[in-house]
Amino acid sequence: MAAKAGDNPESLMALSTVYCLRNLRRTMCCLGDKNSLRLNPDIFLPSEICDKLVSAYMELVQTDSNFEMHESFFLLFSDPYSTRLTRVQLREDTVRDRDLEAIAKQDLIELHLTNCSSLTARSLKALYTDFSFQGFNRLRLLNLGNLTAEVDVETLLKPLPSLTSLDLSYVHLPKMTFLSQWKDRLASLVLYNVDLSEEHIHTIVQMACLRHLDISRESRRNSKFKMTRKILTAIVQSLVNLVSLDISGHVMLDNCAVPYFEEAMGRPSTEPSKSSIYPFQELKRPLQFLGLYDTTLCNLTHIPAYKVTGAKNEDQILNAIEAYTEFRPEVAHRAINHLFDIARIQHCNQLLRALQLVISALKLHKYDKSIQVTGSAALFYLTNTEYRTDQSARLRREVIQVVLNGMEQYQEVTVQRNCCLTLCNFSIPEELEFQYHRVNQLLLKILEPARQDESIQRIAVHLCNALVCQVDNDHKEAVGKMGFVTTMLNLIQKKLHDKMCDQVMEFSWSALWNITDETPDNCEMFLNCRGMTLFLECLEEFPDKQELHRNMLGLLGNVAEVRALRPQLLTPQFITVFSDLLDSKADGIEVSYNACGVLSHIIFDGPDAWAMDEPKRDAVMDRMWKAIQSWDVNSHRNINYRSFEPILRLLPQGIAPVSQHWATWALFNLVSVYPGKYCPLLIKEGGIALLQKVLELDTSEEETKEMARKVMEHCGNFKEDPMDTSR
Repeated sequence: MAAKAGDNPESLMALSTVYCLRNLRRTMCCLGDKNSLRLNPDIFLPSEICDKLVSAYMELVQTDSNFEMHESFFLLFSDPYSTRLTRVQLREDTVRDRDLEAIAKQDLIELHLTNCSSLTARSLKALYTDFSFQGFNRLRLLNLGNLTAEVDVETLLKPLPSLTSLDLSYVHLPKMTFLSQWKDRLASLVLYNVDLSEEHIHTIVQMACLRHLDISRESRRNSKFKMTRKILTAIVQSLVNLVSLDISGHVMLDNCAVPYFEEAMGRPSTEPSKSSIYPFQELKRPLQFLGLYDTTLCNLTHIPAYKVTGAKNEDQILNAIEAYTEFRPEVAHRAINHLFDIARIQHCNQLLRALQLVISALKLHKYDKSIQVTGSAALFYLTNTEYRTDQSARLRREVIQVVLNGMEQYQEVTVQRNCCLTLCNFSIPEELEFQYHRVNQLLLKILEPARQDESIQRIAVHLCNALVCQVDNDHKEAVGKMGFVTTMLNLIQKKLHDKMCDQVMEFSWSALWNITDETPDNCEMFLNCRGMTLFLECLEEFPDKQELHRNMLGLLGNVAEVRALRPQLLTPQFITVFSDLLDSKADGIEVSYNACGVLSHIIFDGPDAWAMDEPKRDAVMDRMWKAIQSWDVNSHRNINYRSFEPILRLLPQGIAPVSQHWATWALFNLVSVYPGKYCPLLIKEGGIALLQKVLELDTSEEETKEMARKVMEHCGNFKEDPMDTSR
């Protein structure tokens, strides 16, 4: 059987690294002075492990809201004799001066400082001192993207003779001639969003060893620099070792492209000689990577590169998301928006890659509104029914985790709506059970009264209802303690105030029906929070809403099953209302059936519990008999029993024959219409023996006994039928 997309397990190294980081004091650390972390004295870690620890730590800080940062984490790597760092990537404002100073003695080969807005000139100058000949004299790769403006780049870089890769994205560079000192060494140069001039290009084309050059921009807007055929030709002719070039976001003059009528015939080709871009016809071989996002060139037919970024097709779009997500979210979000259109309107052919790229973007940029909006929207379409069969359980769990992260970290209405809609694509509650507590908390927060967005309310209440349906009682009790019952009642109160019976109102009552099923604590909470008052007000305000009536009576059936709570229902007002609802034809027999169920449990407590003059107990029982006799036993039902226990307890008794009759009718109806589902349940819960007792009791009505025999006969036939027992 073929593996589904995203089914590869995580490596033992990755799992161990994350475990150690989540349990530093239990694995490799102890507390030192001033409660700072220090490495246990008997531990020595090689670079392979140290590099992974720092990388995984930064990822957890950025992507896991439950991960606890340690102020002294980087002090663990202050001693180069017990720990060895070689490649370090630090990003965003979580990095402080003290972190950089802590690792200053490490003999780094690579250092990425990306968007580290909290770093000051103090730490960078301190590094400069240590760089010179002792600290980072082997440093070959340096990323100073978004470097603070007060640092003199030329002075900072001058003592680094070994540089082979340099990223100066967003850095203001009036002059670039100082780069010439590395012209025989530099293999990679990134100048993203650097304002270029022809003088800058003159310096760049002298860097003869360059294999990767990135002079791209965020977009074509506000760019004075124009990419001409002459400039591109100079780059291709001078930098003969290039395998990767990114010129995304530049204004391209028309003379760069071959006219349509002159383009080579046939299928799209990567051969330089057939290139639709004039300057690239001089390439000796196709480029490995060519960035053309937000340029007119990406739409051409023959592009001499194996991997191209652009917006022409799915492959270019995924390449763009992959290339720009980590360091250029402002570009990545536009590419994700293109992917959203493909998933929504067309068909995504590279599902696993697309999902993994969007998940990665959402993890890395949990506070970026644009990424969160477009990414969550794309996830909704990439996880719908069309793609579901191609996704592994592990991949779908990853999606759920990142969706919940988005709901937790970003309260923007569009993000919340997209995340809720995406959760609707999953089997609920089964696929969400591993995050059951968390998802319920987030949904209840969305449903706080201050929120007025109707569409989010509707989706969130639907999800809440689905989450408490078909789960065990422990789950229901836990959710009840979170405030589920009060939240639903608050929503109902608001809808009543607005005189509006919509899906939110109906779903709220349905959710209360589900969460109170066989859960006495939640039933009591309903009563204590003015639930019965709201029931009466809804009944009066919306007399013709059949679905609403069914949901409310189903809920009250759950309350009536709790013996300790039944006295609160035994009032003239409530009994009169329930009795009148026996005559209801709303939703088939459902409202009448549920009203009779409520009364059956109350009547079952006997005449001594009936502490009222009106209505008379006998009169109510007569109305119950009449209602039951009016129902069609073959009625299809809009109800779902997980257990017959509340019904079965009404069978072996003589104090309330009408309650016994209602219970027997309920079983007869269910095993007749749904034998495959309910015959096994009745047999499993010992119902046959209890029905036999009904036959033996003198107080049982003959009509009740006849139905009991038929129920037993149905179950006997089901048991004997091998086709049925295999279901």
